[in-house]
Amino acid sequence: MENWKKTFGIIWSGQLASILSSSVVGYAIIFWMSIETGSAEVLALAAIAGMLPQSLLGPVVGVYVDRWDRKRTMILADSFIAFCTLILAVLFWFDVAQMWHIYILLACRSVGSAFHTPSMQASVPLLAPEAQLTRVAGVNQIINSLSNIIGPALGAVLISFTGIGNILLLDVAGAIIACTSLLFVRIPNPVRGTLKPNLWREFREGFSAMHAVPGMGWFFTLAILVWFIGGAIMGARVYRVNRIVLVNLMYLTIGMSFTISGLLPPTAFVWFAVLSAIEGITSSVFNSSFVSVVQTRIDAGVLGRVMSLYYSFGLLPSAIGLLGTGFLAEQVGLTTTFVIAGLVICTLGLTAFCIPSVMRLDRQSKSAELQTKATDGK
Repeated sequence: MENWKKTFGIIWSGQLASILSSSVVGYAIIFWMSIETGSAEVLALAAIAGMLPQSLLGPVVGVYVDRWDRKRTMILADSFIAFCTLILAVLFWFDVAQMWHIYILLACRSVGSAFHTPSMQASVPLLAPEAQLTRVAGVNQIINSLSNIIGPALGAVLISFTGIGNILLLDVAGAIIACTSLLFVRIPNPVRGTLKPNLWREFREGFSAMHAVPGMGWFFTLAILVWFIGGAIMGARVYRVNRIVLVNLMYLTIGMSFTISGLLPPTAFVWFAVLSAIEGITSSVFNSSFVSVVQTRIDAGVLGRVMSLYYSFGLLPSAIGLLGTGFLAEQVGLTTTFVIAGLVICTLGLTAFCIPSVMRLDRQSKSAELQTKATDGK
């Protein structure tokens, strides 16, 4: 792992191009649909189409992610997404694209992400030292956050200058760059068992791995519940801080921000924007800490299954929540919805502090501690 920084530098350059282009295209599609239809229902269906396949496929996909070559899986997943996007671009060029074509594209992108995301996350512990996992997760979060900031702006600008068919080509170009960058790095695969492949047995192994480490089951459950109602700092250096405490504090911070947002008067938009920024930073810290703990404590041979289950269980309630939140906001009011969500998240954060097995999850191994000291001494 001596050259892990160089390896990640190559991977990150490709991922930045791919994620940024996908963000620009994703927001451009949303803007285009808003202009063309003006329907909130259409946007909700589009969001569900982009979440549901990954959520439903996650438990099964993880088995194959751990079984297949991970670099090849990422390249094929990105290529599949690019191919589907190219087909939709052609439909727009010939002026025959329909709304259902977009739904299918979003669903296909979700299928590709179902394979790509856990493959990437499961590869990290095989490339970077254990003591650097939080830092790596932080940089990954920076890339995602940067794309989420720039994506809407570029998407809005491009949609006013050119057709949606041309904008879709950005996603194709980003995928080509990402796939090309992966060709220049070697991603090792974990040692696989000698047992004959069995889908059901390997699926159960993924669940078992989550519960084999005391407290990991609760750790996942609390995070998924926050997903249901809800990097620069983490990537700057290695912090000697208990990541479980950090995750729990992020629950409380997000919960309090939601609650205060719901109590603000309509004229306090500036404060609402400030609280939204705090929630964004908090989410980045939470995600970086959570993923690095899982990567540290779960064996690399089953990590693909575990991460697939996490993303699957996280996205499914998010898709359902798109419908449920709208109903709740309409019945009790948007501000009350914010307050209720904030109080529930705060309760989850306090609950996490009261579960001893969760609080013990971040006990680093002796080798990780030595790596941290060696890195800090350089």
